[in-house]
Order: sequence, then structure tokens, then C-alpha cells
Amino acid sequence: MAKFVVAGRADCPHYAKAEVLADLLQRKLPDFRVHKICVHPNEWNQWLENTCVSNGWKHERSPLVWRELIDRGGRGMLLGGYSDFMEHIQGYYGITSDMTTDMMLKIAKENSQTKDLCMQEEAQRLSQLQPLNIWISSALHPTCYCMIPQLLDPKLFSSAPLISLHLLEDGGSEEALHALKMEAEDLSWPKLHSVTVHSHLDDSVFDRAHFIIFLDDWQQEQEEGQEAHGDQAVLRKVAGKYRHYGKLIDSRADKSVQVMVAGDSFINLKCSLLLENAPSVDSGHFVAMGTQLACESRAQIAKKLGVMPADVTDVIIWGNISGRFYMDFQRTRVFRYEGAISGPSNFSQPLLEMAYNRKTFETDIMSLVSVQRSTITSRTKSAAAISATNGICSILQAWDKTWSSGKVFSLGVISKGEYNIPKGLVFSMPVIFNCGQWSVLPDLTITDELRIKIEDSISQLKTEKENVGS
Repeated sequence: MAKFVVAGRADCPHYAKAEVLADLLQRKLPDFRVHKICVHPNEWNQWLENTCVSNGWKHERSPLVWRELIDRGGRGMLLGGYSDFMEHIQGYYGITSDMTTDMMLKIAKENSQTKDLCMQEEAQRLSQLQPLNIWISSALHPTCYCMIPQLLDPKLFSSAPLISLHLLEDGGSEEALHALKMEAEDLSWPKLHSVTVHSHLDDSVFDRAHFIIFLDDWQQEQEEGQEAHGDQAVLRKVAGKYRHYGKLIDSRADKSVQVMVAGDSFINLKCSLLLENAPSVDSGHFVAMGTQLACESRAQIAKKLGVMPADVTDVIIWGNISGRFYMDFQRTRVFRYEGAISGPSNFSQPLLEMAYNRKTFETDIMSLVSVQRSTITSRTKSAAAISATNGICSILQAWDKTWSSGKVFSLGVISKGEYNIPKGLVFSMPVIFNCGQWSVLPDLTITDELRIKIEDSISQLKTEKENVGS
């Protein structure tokens, strides 16, 4: 079987003559096949250059004709332009073309008009798709590498036909960002519409954003060192940056944007600064991620009790997620525990009734979580990226209405006075989602001990706010 490819400028008369001749051969010869590529005049030179470079050819005019060696494998065999194609056809098949110049020009004009119309229709189709715009700040953070494939999973954002990823690293390496973009594109996920990279805060940052995920400033922290974490200069620098981010969100993002702050440093404060400087966006659309801590504590509880982490439910994180926080187990239940009392797979027991010494148990779990995260960081020289990704994606699923309404999350959200937490303070509390909207879980018991710890967290958060000023 002979298969030929005829490519050319849409407005080229010689391309028109070549494609008509190829159609004639395909009708007359049962084993002759042709594939035509009509390229817009504005795109022809770049297309020709790319095609010749990838195949090792040299050709300068329209049309370009080659034969596909489909029976032998390997690259196609270049024939050349229209004259070369005619010579080949006359030699092998004894067929020639008697098309007049007027007919060539007429077909070339029709090709050009048709190509323009097709491009206009395609542009209109793409404009109607309106991809979901997801921005990731500090995109060179290790968590971003883990998160990108999860964001493109068809199970997440199931109602969005396409997703555009926007990778921001203010002051970051453009080479590293472009490498990350290439890796994302190489995933070849069908929902990926585009990937853009931004190494500084240009005019497009957060433009029409639907979701924004803030990770820690990983490179900055590596350069300044962990000992500078509490330094006032660093704190003020963070505050200035996040106030600016908030103003950009206010002026450029979609008004329904959902914003999440994740990481290990000042995340309650960052979330507070963002929402304060984006007054046109609903303050309930800003959250700080405490879900990672809750999942890590469930894993440590499971180790102590000899069950799977999924068998431990509803651990609550109160307070300053990246500072003084408190783990509350009053709703925590354990499934499939092999103890004195057992039952079917849906049978569970309250954790506090299983712990021999509740206070010691709570202290041990908090210590184990801290040690676990420190161990991961010291051994990998990286953040706990996988658990952070899991926490982020679970919140995105809740926003996307794919979680059941009864699941409890720990999130830093703006207080409306619940549990006597000062109004306007971003504080980690237990929330539940319904139709993509969170609400604080009501009717929890606040013991005197818990109240003391909550007040301690409130004091630290107020001090952080005072240190950065207004």
C-alpha cells in the first residue's frame, strides 16, 4: 500500500493542484492512500521548519510531499514539492494533471477561506469551554510535584471539562518552572488545557482564578534556614507579600475563587492577611489546611492500636495550625480494633474509652506527629509532600462536592464567634461540608482543659497579628 502526505499553505495554488491530483489517484488506485495537511499561511513557515527539523529534511516551499513507509517503519521518505510529486506519479502510475491556472487559483482561494473559517470555529469552541483556572503559588515546592497529577485526575473536578494550571514562583528559576511545565504536559491527561509559568508578579497573576493554593516559600526557607523562622524581619516580609497577594486576588481573581493556604509556617496568619486584603471575595472562601495534621495524627493512633489509619476517624485540630495547636479526640472513633470488645466491620469504639491514660495518650500522639514530620524532613531534605498533597486534595474534593456531608475536617477558617473564639480570627476548628460550603461543627464539649489550650492558641495568633501591624 502506498500512503502519501501532501501538506501546504492554504492559499498555495500548487498545493491545490497537488491535492486534486492525489484525490484522483486515490479514486483510481485501490492501494493508494493520501493524507492532506492544510496549514494556515500565518503558521506555514513555523510548521515547515518544525517538520523538516524533526525528520531531517530540507525544503523551503509549499507544498511539501512525502511518502509514509508504513510497511517498513522509520521516518517517511521526502519526495519534495509539486514538481517532484508529479515526476514520481508520472513515473510510477503514468498519470499527469491538466488543471488550468484559473482552476488552481480558485481552489487555493476556497482552501484559504475554508481554513480561516475552521480556525474561527475552533477558537469559538475553545472559548466556550472555559477551563477551570488553578493557581499554585510556590510551585517549586516539593508538594507541587506530588499534587499536579492529583489535580488532573478525572475524579477531581469532575464537572470541569478542562483545567488550566498556572505555576507561580515569585523570584524563582524560570528554567525549573519550565521543566515542571514540561513534566505536567508529558502526563498527557485529557483534561489538561494549558500550563503557564510565572517567575514574577506580572499582570496575569491570579487572572480569573477559580482555585488558588498557597504553599510555603520553600526556596526562601531553605536559604534563610529554620533558625530564622520566628525572626521579626522574616515575619514582616511574609506579611507584606501576602497582603500584596490578597490585593491581587481582590482585583483579578474570579469572585467565586476558593483559596487554600498550606504548609508549615504562619498559615493561619497568611490566610488572615489574604482575606483581609480581598474584601470583594467572600471571607468563607479562604481556608488554612489543618487536614494534614489530622491525617498524620490518625496514622500515629493507628500504629499504637494496631489498626489501619483509615480505621481512625474524626480527629479535630484546634488553634494555630503551624504554631500552638491542640488535638481533640472527643469525636474520634476506631474501627476493626481487636480488643476485649469486638464486632462487625461497621462497629467502632470511642478512642477516649480505649486509652488507658487519656492525657498521656494525647501528649504522646502530638509528640509522635512532630517527630514523624521532622524525621521525614531531615532524611529527605524536603517537606512531607505526600501527606500535604493528600490533605489539600481532600479539601478540594469537599469543595467539589465529592465528599459525604458527614465527614469532619479541621480547617483554619474565619471565626464568627463560635466557641467564644474572637470574631475575625482565622482559627482551626472542626467543619463539615454541604454542597461545597463549610460550616463549623456545632455542639462540641469544651472542657476547662480544652478552653485553656484554645485561649493559648488565640493569644499566639493575636501576637502574630500585632507583630506584623496593619
